[in-house]
Amino acid sequence: MKFFFSTAGESHGKALVAIIEGLPSGLQVSIEKINYQLWRRQQGYGRGARMKIESDRVEILSGVRHGKTLGSPVALLIENKDFVHWTDVMAVEKSEKDIEKKRAVKSPRPGHADLAGGLKFQTKDLRDILERASARETAARVAVGAIAKQLLEEFNIQICSHVIKLGNIPEKPLQKSWEEIYQITDSSPLRCADKHLEEQMIKLIEKAKQEGDTLGGVFEVVAKGVPAGLGSHTSWRERLDGQIAQAFMSIQAVKAVEIGEGVENASKFGSQVHDEIFYENGQFKRLTNRAGGLEGGITNGEEIRVRGYMKPISTLRKTLRSVDIDTKMPKASAFERSDVTAVPAAGVIGEAMLAIVLANAMREKFGGDSLKEMKRNFQGYIKDIENY
Repeated sequence: MKFFFSTAGESHGKALVAIIEGLPSGLQVSIEKINYQLWRRQQGYGRGARMKIESDRVEILSGVRHGKTLGSPVALLIENKDFVHWTDVMAVEKSEKDIEKKRAVKSPRPGHADLAGGLKFQTKDLRDILERASARETAARVAVGAIAKQLLEEFNIQICSHVIKLGNIPEKPLQKSWEEIYQITDSSPLRCADKHLEEQMIKLIEKAKQEGDTLGGVFEVVAKGVPAGLGSHTSWRERLDGQIAQAFMSIQAVKAVEIGEGVENASKFGSQVHDEIFYENGQFKRLTNRAGGLEGGITNGEEIRVRGYMKPISTLRKTLRSVDIDTKMPKASAFERSDVTAVPAAGVIGEAMLAIVLANAMREKFGGDSLKEMKRNFQGYIKDIENY
């Protein structure tokens, strides 16, 4: 049994849609929890005007009855409130009026999918590319991830995130415990556990905003309570660290992924890196977690720690040099309404993607058509581990 999903929709289209398959029957689904995660995605200092226009809300179209999953596909819809201003531009059916107002994009933005997508799909209106390539699509992923989180909560698995670097602040990414990360409140403008550094980050965002520029950074997602034994060493497709890396790299603007202390470990001796194993009070334990909770593509029972490295957003008010795709003459890059930075939001999206990967791993490992059956299989496995 697998947990998987697909999304549809454009940035300025009528709505985003997601379909989830593989949920067991009997899972209590809270719409409020989904909407809360959608709200979190829209927060963060440095976000653009669109976050003030829209307050994302989910509608469940199928797969849930009287608050519980049926075991059938779950369909979600998130309306784009801004669509009222784009009805002609994003019209489904062609008309002369729509052609006049379609706001064609002819100068590709460096760093965006515009030119590469235009070449691939042979379109001279790059709006055909940017509308789907936009990070607006991640709202649907966050909604799916919110349901995945609710499944994981049934097994006492929790996930949270924080910003550990923004631009060049601090010089070295922050390292914080689960407790410190979990205590970050919704009022935190950048979801950073160090308030002094957060103030410096805000000043840097203001500087970038004044200069018409953008900023990237690093976010970390942590999962606690994950049992040992998810994933497998037997096939490259089954290695959970590979699945996590792919999921994080699929997030718009993420250009690198790190599990545990992978980057720093590459420059150390093995004796300084590997997490030594002890056995105390009837269980295996480790005093360090440099591997980030994964060894050989399998979870080892420690916290899973994943870092996403987000490049500066590709849409800048300060135009970059580009070319008109029709005339081939130099032309300033196009500008679409955008953020100065979205690293805290990327952390929320990272939470969703990690939840989705772990939910799939749990479904593969423990199966079950109903949540009750899945829990029974899980509890039997945990007893086996305790008796190992």
